[in-house]
Amino acid sequence: MKKNIVLFILFILPIVAYLFFASGINSFTKLPVITPKVADLGNWESLNNEKVTLDNKITILGFSGSDVLKNRGNLFNLNEKIYQRYHTFKDLQFVMICPLGAENDIKSILDALDEFTDVSQWHFVFTTPQEINGYYKQLNLVGTLDKNSGTPLVYIIDKERNLRGRKKKKEYKEGYNTFHPADLSNEMLDDFKVILYEYRAALKKNHNATKQLLKE
Repeated sequence: MKKNIVLFILFILPIVAYLFFASGINSFTKLPVITPKVADLGNWESLNNEKVTLDNKITILGFSGSDVLKNRGNLFNLNEKIYQRYHTFKDLQFVMICPLGAENDIKSILDALDEFTDVSQWHFVFTTPQEINGYYKQLNLVGTLDKNSGTPLVYIIDKERNLRGRKKKKEYKEGYNTFHPADLSNEMLDDFKVILYEYRAALKKNHNATKQLLKE
């Protein structure tokens, strides 16, 4: 009897444990699509006169609102918890859609970030509040923008312009609250790692795929 127990512990139990954890990993290798094929950005002005597109990039997308200077702590939280850790991935970008007139406020925030961060993957585009609200509406989300055309939430957009998140009713998550660092450190970081895992797995399956996602 004791011999059978020892054999079970040595041989059978590890196999059962492996199958259990392997099935768990497989179930978390895909982050659900909340909104498929969101629109690309318009020909909106950017802070550095560059063309900013969502195509072929993993994008952290946000809406600053006209009171961005008042809420600059949200950007600093996002910068500390997510940006600084992952901005060296070449297929990743952080894009904020801002109302026209907020350019100087954004410049002052970038100047402050630039003192301790490489801000090259931060991108800011500017357009009218009407266009911002129209763009947000087509995302088909539960949340809404505030009266200043902004929200503390940021969203994960994959390379095919699908907005990703959690669809299960009990844990529904379409965006991540930059006002709460814990939300970024926990839910967002977990979900973002799943996205990276997806693309890394794709690279292993397709040797011809771009390797720009790999950290240099």
